[in-house]
Amino acid sequence: MRSLVDIILGGTFHAAILFMVAAGLQLVFGVQKIVNLACGSFYALGAYFGITAVAVAVKLGLPAFLFFPVLILAGGVIGLVGLPIERVLRTVYRRDESYQLLLTFGLLLMFQDVFRFTWGATPRTMDNAYMVYGTTQIMGVQVPAYNLLVIAASIVLAVALGLFLQRTRTGRIVRATAENRDMAEGLGVNASKVFALVFTVGCMLGTVGGALVVPSSAASLDMAVELVVEAFAVVVIGGLGSMRGALAGALIVGLMRAASISIMPEMELLSVYLVVVAALILRPAGLFGKATA
Repeated sequence: MRSLVDIILGGTFHAAILFMVAAGLQLVFGVQKIVNLACGSFYALGAYFGITAVAVAVKLGLPAFLFFPVLILAGGVIGLVGLPIERVLRTVYRRDESYQLLLTFGLLLMFQDVFRFTWGATPRTMDNAYMVYGTTQIMGVQVPAYNLLVIAASIVLAVALGLFLQRTRTGRIVRATAENRDMAEGLGVNASKVFALVFTVGCMLGTVGGALVVPSSAASLDMAVELVVEAFAVVVIGGLGSMRGALAGALIVGLMRAASISIMPEMELLSVYLVVVAALILRPAGLFGKATA
């Protein structure tokens, strides 16, 4: 029983991080129709910048309990890098998808060099924030309270994103642009501003996810590529462009990885790929994706 609880809690923590990145990926594709391979770079950027932000907070003498909001703030601020990047992506909006894939993949490679130049090639860790909130016991399992904070933050983000898209005027404009850009522009919507907003929000979701994961793991040059693989597994399972799919896919991948690590560690990645293959065979559009003719 304790092992099951441990798997559920560990998998949910990983799913919470994955959901943030996958939600950004889904939002950008849903509105801009761009498969953003650079989403992993935003995640890594948030992780590296989170380490720097906490180091600055320590130098300024901020109390340790403020590390969590500092990480969220750092992720949100560095996510604004999405604004200039979106300007670059405008050059390929009307072109074939292959141009978009090549450009975003090129951005991913360029970011790796930026990380190497700025923070070095050695993995960076942050060992002063993960246990600062102590541990709590859930059904006999000791759980770092930080993990629960991250899960709560992910739930709040999911609710806030849903309310924004469903209940606000800007959200309705975003959804209208996603349905039909040309018609939205004909009704007076400034699609360029909508695209800039959507891409920046998507970028910020990724950077906040990266900033929040780094206390529990190292920031490294490989983390961007590793995250891209998992994020696209989430998208394939949940359905491209679906927020509900991002949530369901993240939970499936997170729990599957946690179970594999606990039962058979050598099957960690293979188990995720098996689910992806099964999804492609049984439900090619994903759990919540729209089937195309």
